[in-house]
This record gives sequence, structure tokens and C-alpha cells, in this order.
Amino acid sequence: MDTWYAAHCGAARRYSARSLHTPQTALLMHHLTILTGASRGMGLAMAQQLLQADALLLCISRQTNSDLTEQAQRAGATLLQWPQDLNDGATAAAQLGTWLQALDPRTLASATLINNAGVIPALVPLSESAPADLAQALRVGLEAPMQLTAAFLGATRSWAVPRKVLNISSGLGRRAMASQAAYCAAKAGMDHFTRCVALDEALLANGAKVCSLAPGVIDTDMQLQLRSSDATRFPDQGSFAGLHAQGQLTSPADAARRVLAYLAREDFGKDAVGDVRG
Repeated sequence: MDTWYAAHCGAARRYSARSLHTPQTALLMHHLTILTGASRGMGLAMAQQLLQADALLLCISRQTNSDLTEQAQRAGATLLQWPQDLNDGATAAAQLGTWLQALDPRTLASATLINNAGVIPALVPLSESAPADLAQALRVGLEAPMQLTAAFLGATRSWAVPRKVLNISSGLGRRAMASQAAYCAAKAGMDHFTRCVALDEALLANGAKVCSLAPGVIDTDMQLQLRSSDATRFPDQGSFAGLHAQGQLTSPADAARRVLAYLAREDFGKDAVGDVRG
């Protein structure tokens, strides 16, 4: 991992130098996006939609995706994929900070962090939850986003380009649900730490715009897990089964479009906590 990561830091320095000094690319300012959880679901759809010619996209996921690599090559975009388990967010954050410091912000038009990764533990009451499952849900869903946000904001604080942090939250961070204590707590914590960061950044001359955004109900593996659970241990199983049966789930591609459209709004960050549904 250390050798692999060192090579990517070297690639960041070479990218910055090439962007500044190569005539063909000197006029093309790149939009930097760091995206977690890009290997499947809405995260993968966002990555696919972000891969434009002016993109510098860093995906941090447990697995890499060869289709994304091929798409980036066709689009002329710059794509890096870090195979990193965000159960160890401290390592990912340290690596991100070092990598960002190797970039030259004069090659960039903007810089954005999207904290999308999350896990849902076993759908059981808290009294039946395994300690390791609870720890993983909170580390991936809350601890890692905080650590990555801290690294991103710290490393880019002196950059003159517009900076944004988009945290992918959930309605379950704002509404309690039985047998969902860890996931609800992680998303509620994400909402509230985003409010705190918004206050921090408002004090700075070029503070980042931040928002914790609920993307709606999406037809992903997580929804399959919810509607396929044991109704005797997860009382809301029928509600999730009904959403699927009634065709009320948004496709990952459509959800990604709505989230990225929200990110691109001129008033992004006006509200620290938002919902794509208004």
C-alpha cells in the first residue's frame, strides 16, 4: 500500500507540472472532485457523470472499477482510484492531505469533496447488535467523513479556488427508525457536524461551502437489504417493500443527476442541511 500510494503522490506532482506547462492543457482548468463510495450504487453513477474532459476525479472505495478507467480514457478525464476501506478513515485522511498538498491549485478551477460512502449494519434492535458492526457503521458513516473533511479543508485552506464539501446524508438522520440506531446516529451526526463546519468556514475569507444532503430513496443494494429483512426484527420492512412495489424508488443514475445538480447550484451551502426533494 505504501509503495502504491507513493506512486500516486508522485503522479499528483507530475499532473500539476504537466497541467501548468503543457500548451495543450494550459488553458483547461480542471475541476477536482474527491468521491468516496464510488464502486457501486449512486456513488458509481456520480463518478460516471463526473468524468468529463475537465475532470480530475479521485475515487476512494474498497474496490476499483475498470469500467470507470475505460470511461475516463474515452472522455479525456483524469481519474485516480484508491482501494481504501474507510473503516480506517485516519489512514485515508492522512493520505488525502498529503496528496492534496502535492497538487498545484493554479491548475484547478474548483475543489470538491463528496462523502458518499456508508454502511448499514444488521437490521436488529440495538440490544442485539454486535459491537464490531456498530463500530464499523459509525466509523464509515461518521468518523471517516469527519476525518476526510478535516484533511480536505486543512490542505486546501490557502487555495483561491471555490471549495465545496457535500455530505450524503439520509432522511433517517432526521427521523428515528427501530432497528436502525447505528445508521440513524451516523447520519444525524453527519448533519450536525456539517452545521458546525459551516459556522467554521463562514469565518474565513474563502471558506468552503458545505451541505449535508438527503438524496431521496434510491434503488440500491441498501434498499434491497431493507426490504428483504426480517419483519419481526425490523418493523418498517413493509414500508420499504412497498416503496419498491409501487415504483417509488429513484434509479442511481437519476439520483446522481439530482445530487450533482444540487451541488452545482449557485446557492449551494446556503443551508447546511438540505434535501434534493426541497
